[in-house]
Amino acid sequence: MDLRDLQKLMAETYLERDLKRGAEKTLLWMISEVGEVADAFIKGDLELLKSEVADLLAWLLSFCNVVGIELEDAFTAKYGNGCPQCKMKKCVCSFR
Repeated sequence: MDLRDLQKLMAETYLERDLKRGAEKTLLWMISEVGEVADAFIKGDLELLKSEVADLLAWLLSFCNVVGIELEDAFTAKYGNGCPQCKMKKCVCSFR
């Protein structure tokens, strides 16, 4: 599956419920998943980390569905030619 297919899957599965919840609450759920990813990483639990990054992506895709963003298009527009700052495929920007 590509990113577009994954976003469609999230829409088919959750869009009705996500729209009822609204953008703000969907965003808050996504943010809570960031914490769960961090917690799994800190614990060093790879299986839990895999599960949590999957949840994080699912919530990001759901949020994009609610606010009307095609994530693959947005990502490609910004990063499709490499680094948006230095415009190189292999970033040569100084470390941030």
